[in-house]
Amino acid sequence: MRTYVLHRQLLEHLPEPPATVLDVGGGAGHQSFPLAQAGYEVTLLDPSPAMLAKAQQRLQGLPGEAQRRVAFLQADGENAVEAVKGRRFAAVLCHGVLGYLERPEPLVNQLCQCAAAGGVVSIMAGNAKTLAVRPALERRWDDALAAFDATGEVGVLGVPTRADTVEHLSELMQSQGVETLRWYGVWLFTDWLDFSGAEIDLTDSRQVAAMAAVELEASRRDPYRQLSRPFHLVGRKGLG
Repeated sequence: MRTYVLHRQLLEHLPEPPATVLDVGGGAGHQSFPLAQAGYEVTLLDPSPAMLAKAQQRLQGLPGEAQRRVAFLQADGENAVEAVKGRRFAAVLCHGVLGYLERPEPLVNQLCQCAAAGGVVSIMAGNAKTLAVRPALERRWDDALAAFDATGEVGVLGVPTRADTVEHLSELMQSQGVETLRWYGVWLFTDWLDFSGAEIDLTDSRQVAAMAAVELEASRRDPYRQLSRPFHLVGRKGLG
């Protein structure tokens, strides 16, 4: 669901293929491979050899033309400019990475520098304003009460993660010449269903399509997008 919603949101802002895309911390390629299939030239950058190996394995399942549109780089996102040797991209993605860093500034600066003039910068990050949602849905009431003033949590993988706000990341991007275009929620109702233990039949294509349509609409509207545990921020670099 996350991949679908993010993909649809991205297509509203990306230039036409075969524009170049840099996916920083792209992991196994869940977000960038659909773009390769849509005709974009993708470079997936990740520090983990294991994740790159998984991405290369998944790549074999794509059509040959899409496979040829994907390149891999092993590097930390904080060193992205050096890793890509100064190349600039029509779009730079960074989804689900900032929360594992102590501070967002170094990585956000690198993302903005890697974007070409007029290029898109796309960041998905944890929403600091909704940290009480998960413990409340899990009926951990003391943790939920404490989370209203928290800046991080232990994520679903059991690893401490930090959260951000749309306002702060927008300011960081703007300081690097990237103006905010729009921000979205990512998923809302499926999140609640998941934590409540409700079963979703993913083999029912009609139900899945209906769910996806609802999530996409909620991601664009207040107050629903404000309640999403992650948010998706999209900006565009100036031409000057």
